[in-house]
Amino acid sequence: MNLADIEGGLLDDRTKGMPGGVTPFALSTIAAKHWNVLAEDLSLPLCVLQQSAMDHNARWMRAFLESSNAVVAPHGKTTMSPQLFHRQLADGAWAITVANAQQIQVARHYGVQRIVLANQLVGKQIIRFVLDELKRDPGFEFFCLVDSVASVELLAAAAREQGATRPIQVLLEGGFVGGRTGVRDPDTAMAVARACKAAAPFIALRGVEGFEGILSGKTPEEAAGKVRGFVDSLVAIARRCEDEGLFAPGPIILSAGGSGYYDIVVDRFNAAGLKGRAMVLTRSGCYLTHDHVGYAEHFRNLVKRSPHLHNLGEGPRPALEVWAYVQSRPEKTRAFCTMGKRDVSYDQHLPVPEKWYRPSSNTRAPQMLGPGHKVVGLNDQHCYMDVPADSPLQVGDMVGFGISHPCLTFDKWQVICLVDDNYDVVGAVRTFF
Repeated sequence: MNLADIEGGLLDDRTKGMPGGVTPFALSTIAAKHWNVLAEDLSLPLCVLQQSAMDHNARWMRAFLESSNAVVAPHGKTTMSPQLFHRQLADGAWAITVANAQQIQVARHYGVQRIVLANQLVGKQIIRFVLDELKRDPGFEFFCLVDSVASVELLAAAAREQGATRPIQVLLEGGFVGGRTGVRDPDTAMAVARACKAAAPFIALRGVEGFEGILSGKTPEEAAGKVRGFVDSLVAIARRCEDEGLFAPGPIILSAGGSGYYDIVVDRFNAAGLKGRAMVLTRSGCYLTHDHVGYAEHFRNLVKRSPHLHNLGEGPRPALEVWAYVQSRPEKTRAFCTMGKRDVSYDQHLPVPEKWYRPSSNTRAPQMLGPGHKVVGLNDQHCYMDVPADSPLQVGDMVGFGISHPCLTFDKWQVICLVDDNYDVVGAVRTFF
């Protein structure tokens, strides 16, 4: 991947988090500034990624994949950071997953050579772009989803019109009633698979796919049971397709697995019993950063279901934090911080106040906040926090917040600082949302 324009891109005080009046500098030189978050060298609010937590999470995922005979194509929509894509590919990721046209274009701009579009490929401009890239670069591999005969025919017609010399590789998407995209029944699945076969050499059916992450239940156990049933339905489709000889040459790709149920996915797919070689492909986007609430709870449920994963050691650590100042404490049990909906995710859970630091102190380490500190609301730029009457927080103190759902924190920052365990800034990543 060629990241030169990112690393050489200039940052200045128009970039959120950078100090006012700073002379423009290349992103790659940020570590040379010797900035420290707790020393107030940057402006708050500030989003940071803890380097040691990401390193740990990458090692954990590699160990999981090795023990599970699976590969990962992490979902790039989580971070939309080509620098982090590069890191994940260097760690052994099989591909990068994306969700829409702009994400395909960003990934290709920075040289990602294998892309899985976990969505249908629809629209004149993006179909043209993909076909042009396949023709221009023989080393580029692309996969997308189909869930209707109409989708297959649309892609085949475009490939035929553009004189494609390589087929568009597709995965048949299985769905469920009330869910998102994906075929709703086995007969429709087979009709789509046969349409793929009939559309050769412009279409090549390479496997079966589904997304289990939106399945829910009254209990974690009920939700897990629905996920098992759904993954088994994908296996049944794959078996029928194999029996009819509908798959193109190569390993049969069996893909599902967001960031909550990848243990179930790899177990059920590994037991698929296909005659040909299968490749189990998971797509967790949040493993690298994890979080403090939503995915932390998913992981606790995951190890309850699959206690053998304790053998892999400590699980993923939250790496993403947002720091803000206490700006007002107008009531004994209420504090306001300089952070809001423009800075942090709030769609699934509100941020969690985890740490605090007083810049005038002689220490260089934050302290953990005691019980009773809770975010109860957010405006665009204000954070409402309930605090105990005897809370140590004062105006000017710094608070580090844990987050839930990393995807919707990343998309609020053009640049995110990488920090070490002392909160020294050791690098930065650029996002493209």
